[in-house]
Amino acid sequence: MSTEKFLKQRGVEVVVDGHYTLPNWYDPEGRLRTFACRTNRVSPYRMIVDVPVVGKVGDYLSSYFKDFGKLDGRISDTKRGSFLLELDVNTATRQKIADKLVWLEQKQKDPDKVVELRRTPRIIPAKPHTTLTLADGAVHERFIIDMSVAGAAVSSAVQLEVGTPLAIGACVGRVIRPFPSGFAVQFIEKQNYHDLERLVVRPLGTVNRGLKASDWDAIADEPEAASA
Repeated sequence: MSTEKFLKQRGVEVVVDGHYTLPNWYDPEGRLRTFACRTNRVSPYRMIVDVPVVGKVGDYLSSYFKDFGKLDGRISDTKRGSFLLELDVNTATRQKIADKLVWLEQKQKDPDKVVELRRTPRIIPAKPHTTLTLADGAVHERFIIDMSVAGAAVSSAVQLEVGTPLAIGACVGRVIRPFPSGFAVQFIEKQNYHDLERLVVRPLGTVNRGLKASDWDAIADEPEAASA
């Protein structure tokens, strides 16, 4: 099925964090790479998933989402930064997904019931793809898992060493912690909550606007953080 056809069918626009593996994508130890992802639109039969690595139509993959559990399926369509996954699940699992979607849809209608327990609340951007700029000027497209005024979690097929200076969009920071599907970045300055998405999510070609050589000098003087 095409993404366009699915958009005309019944589905729930819901964001659920997860991770997935693609065939023939291995880490240096020979294990399948794990990439972070999140749902965009879901039905009991298929889902649109925002991803850092798209894969190919026909790829069979395994995924896991905290609200749905382990889901296997095959990619039936791809778009820039996302794919349509045809779920290969039994009837009982489809019913479980349908029940969960009803609950999530009701929860979305009453967001005041959701309590944020983190000291710096995390935001999941509406558009997860942005650009990452290294100190040598190299620019890469990356997938933002989540972000806060203090930093961001980035999904990446390439690991960077702790302490590496970089900019995510227009926000300069350094890598403070690696994890299996990417790394965490701490900004050198806390950002304004209301400007956060505008500053972090920048399309390719505009990411360097507002960055100055002095920004990199400033981060060189910052002490490295021990943890996120």
